[in-house]
Amino acid sequence: MVARIILGMAHVEPEKDRFTLGSKEFGLLEAAIARAQRHLLSLQKPEGYWIGELIVDVTLVADMVAYWHWVGKVDPEWQRKAVNHILSLQLPDGGWNIYYGGPAEVNATIKAYLALKLAGLPVTDPRMLKAREVALRLGGVPRMNTFAKLYLALLGLFPWEYVPTIPPEVLLIGKWFHVNFWEMSNWSRAMFVPLSIINHFKPTRPPRSGITLDELYPEGKTARVLALPRDPDKLFSWRNFFIWLDRVHKLAEWFAAHNLHPFRKRALRKAEQWMIERFDGSDGLGAIFPAMLYSVIALRALGYPDDHPEVVRAERELKKLEHETEDSVRIEPCFSPVWDTAITLVCLAESGVSPDHPALVRGAEWLLEREIRFRGDWQYKNPAPVEPSGWAFEFNNKWNPDVDDTCMVLLALRHIPTSDHARRDAAFRRGLQWMLTFQCKDGGWAAFDKDCTKNILTKVPFADHNAMLDPECADITGRVLELLGYLGYGVDHPQVEKAIQFLRANQEPDGSWFGRWGVNYIYGTWQVLRGLRALNYNMAEPWLQKARAWLESVQHEDGGWGERCNTYDDPVFKGRGPSTASQTAWAVMGLCAFGDPSMPSVRRGIEYLIRTQNPDGSWSEMETTGTGFPKVFYLKYDMYRNAWPLLALATYKKLLVGEKKSSRALHFEMVERLTVGSK
Repeated sequence: MVARIILGMAHVEPEKDRFTLGSKEFGLLEAAIARAQRHLLSLQKPEGYWIGELIVDVTLVADMVAYWHWVGKVDPEWQRKAVNHILSLQLPDGGWNIYYGGPAEVNATIKAYLALKLAGLPVTDPRMLKAREVALRLGGVPRMNTFAKLYLALLGLFPWEYVPTIPPEVLLIGKWFHVNFWEMSNWSRAMFVPLSIINHFKPTRPPRSGITLDELYPEGKTARVLALPRDPDKLFSWRNFFIWLDRVHKLAEWFAAHNLHPFRKRALRKAEQWMIERFDGSDGLGAIFPAMLYSVIALRALGYPDDHPEVVRAERELKKLEHETEDSVRIEPCFSPVWDTAITLVCLAESGVSPDHPALVRGAEWLLEREIRFRGDWQYKNPAPVEPSGWAFEFNNKWNPDVDDTCMVLLALRHIPTSDHARRDAAFRRGLQWMLTFQCKDGGWAAFDKDCTKNILTKVPFADHNAMLDPECADITGRVLELLGYLGYGVDHPQVEKAIQFLRANQEPDGSWFGRWGVNYIYGTWQVLRGLRALNYNMAEPWLQKARAWLESVQHEDGGWGERCNTYDDPVFKGRGPSTASQTAWAVMGLCAFGDPSMPSVRRGIEYLIRTQNPDGSWSEMETTGTGFPKVFYLKYDMYRNAWPLLALATYKKLLVGEKKSSRALHFEMVERLTVGSK
């Protein structure tokens, strides 16, 4: 019934070539929008921001169980709750996955198994027996990645000899060298520094229970099994070179242990200084869980006592990431208030909430307070003479503002008046100019750094977390183009022209685009199409029609769209996941970029969103649609399911009624003040 109503929401008047809406049909759309608006407004915090939980796999809680056993300060009640959480996520086959609906994964399964074993769950427990079987089927401990093996080594459960060396001397290498510290991605640097300290001291503390993981070494602990696997296809390759270099570093470790290494003390001092310095103005090192946990282990390895202010502070920041209930505890990898607030403001403003609504004004002013006027670590890859600006993802992370969050904040601020217009305009101008300097050589934009793309770094032995680089990507580039289009930048502007060339060069053969920060090809394709539409680009060009055809080809029978994280492992799974509200919204907005609200695919997508909306204005969604490190770490942004569908409904409504105001200019006469150099 609903499908027929929505499909009949509009008809074309040939003589006017526009749509006429029946009041009843249009009312369904407006009612859905109003419900979604009310729900989002109800979620605003008193301080003015919005924040949803970042829901992740079992590994963070398992890591904390291992950490407290390493420290020797286990809280039995907290551990009981951690065990409950871990067991609640165990799959029917006995393993643990890294995204909703995915198969068991070796690192998650063994980390969870270890945490349960440390907590005292008997190995004869049926749940442990099933987990053990899965772990062995997946290859056991030898198949874990470097960072997972390091946790085991700390507990004496894996030989340090076979943990790839992470030499702190890398911090001493100047930028003149082709491969240096600053060529690593932002998040890898934050992990590398404390790990290099840990790797030097090797502070092994076997658990008091005396447990081992010997049962998870299918072929025993022989050198053949534990050694880093060489590249079998080539005698000489970068991987084989770095494996050889790792052996040289192992020899250097012996000299360092006997105070015979000429640079080790200096490198350790620099690593400690770098780490302590970046605690300032941040919610822990990098404001992300892995770096935060590594940093507190590194502090203890350096000899900082338990009551030292830096140790207390680091553990306090870790504790903030926990959600503890009466029977369970779960952990977020970080907080996302800036990102969630900016997205929510865009959705509310675009859907018709008055720009001077107190909630929107309060949210915009909160964002203005979060502008980072500090020349952080971005300056080493991007030494442009630009005034420091930008926004980070988290509450406090002054060293690491990023392009994606900055762009989304600017998309939000363009809508909303604040009590101080001049302040807002100045922040907008600074943020825009700062963001524009990050365009990479090939025309795209990356997340944190500029031209962080030296593939040789992916060959180093400790790079198996699949995140050593910060490459430019279609989704962020598309979002930047969307903002520039609203600001009046034309397709002939040099930076825009170069960005479009990047997008054309990186389009997949089937017409889609890879999504680096969202799952996956639906995310990338939507953002590119929306960005080009904002530029008033000719959407009839064949390469864009090909993208349209791909989106329509993966629409499901229920009218929705969905895609799982397995598309990062094999693109054959593109568009094959269960329908979700967020991914359906992305696809609908991508198709709306072609300007035809009568497209059956669009109407079916809108029908899906209205049909699946809950009475309170929310949408339900279990799938994982956010990307941390492809193939390694994923997350579910809980705000996505409620924000993006509202923006999709609003986009469709504007298309239906032919609304053009504000589509290519800022509200409140900002465009003339803020588009210097756009022509």
